[in-house]
Amino acid sequence: MSAVCLALAATLAIAPAPAAPAPPAAPVPDEIPVGLLVDLSTGQTLFAREAERRFVPASVTKVMTAYTAFKLIDEGALRITMPFEYTDELEEEWYAEGSNMFLRAGERPTIGQLLLGITTVSGNDASVALAEAATGSLENWIALMNENARELGMADTHFGSANGYPDGGQTYTSARDLAVLAEAITEDYPGLYRRYFGHRTLRWRDITQANHDPVTGRVDGADGMKTGYTREAGFTFLGSAERDGRRLVMVLAGSPDGRLRDTASRDLLEWGFDQFEQRTVIPGRVEVGSALVQDGAEQRVALRTPEDVIAALPRGADRARWTMNVVYRGPVRAPIAEGDRIARLQLSIDDEIALEVPLEAAHPVAQANPLQRVINAVRKWAT
Repeated sequence: MSAVCLALAATLAIAPAPAAPAPPAAPVPDEIPVGLLVDLSTGQTLFAREAERRFVPASVTKVMTAYTAFKLIDEGALRITMPFEYTDELEEEWYAEGSNMFLRAGERPTIGQLLLGITTVSGNDASVALAEAATGSLENWIALMNENARELGMADTHFGSANGYPDGGQTYTSARDLAVLAEAITEDYPGLYRRYFGHRTLRWRDITQANHDPVTGRVDGADGMKTGYTREAGFTFLGSAERDGRRLVMVLAGSPDGRLRDTASRDLLEWGFDQFEQRTVIPGRVEVGSALVQDGAEQRVALRTPEDVIAALPRGADRARWTMNVVYRGPVRAPIAEGDRIARLQLSIDDEIALEVPLEAAHPVAQANPLQRVINAVRKWAT
């Protein structure tokens, strides 16, 4: 079996046109070693710098704590209104230890209040309290976090704490993995995400604190997610914004300066919205080529798009800069059912792959009968 690649430029009638200028470079200073911007609406990466490099996420860890809580709430295993009595031991260990909700022993915050303490003011104390309230122990909670990371395919991630407090390197992740987490928390639990992320302040007792998120309220459509800082990690941010149904997720990590991270975060999101636009490249259920069939009643099967192919393209990019290829591992063995996804369509701009989407069989192909097998063998021998 071999990979087959078919160019589609002629099929799509891409006419020559003057080349449009490329969009300005992403506004991420060289001093920030890790950066990523993903358009979740299309799955495209708009900017990447060391996206698979492992780093210490610090308090960005709390996004997984929120995701784990959301999953338990959705499954009915955890109630938002459930109270938890904060213990003397927790107060002694975590009061005023780093970013804090400033919980006191004997107080009974609900799961919902703890979640707000985590997502709004990055409470180290709230994170550990939620872990114990939900699973009985910090160890059980961390195991659940790691199980969720594995299920999401976060291959470069491991959690050793619920809040990202320095733990000797047990907690690490990558920008690509954080984008996966961001997609999961916004798309799997949109109601809970809107309820608990994007708040600018939190008041607990007589203490009012501001959210350090650098984009919410300053970038149109921004709604989170989480900043992080330790001396070891530098300044990190996992952010997101949505405009007109289009959601962008960004990661910056290892910044030597908080203001540099904050400015670059805002600039990167604005760049993603301003310099790229969504366009329907091919309508859904349109035939775009065919694939060779092995041991089938027919030699080829037509390929079609399951749904509209929508891409985030540089504004002003003309079709002369596009190429489209059908790629599949073939020949495809019969029998083939209509709708089987057996190939991929690659869209490249200036010879760089910008988007890859599945293609499905447009009609069924039965397995060859004995006579057809003989004819197929003769044809194969003749060629």
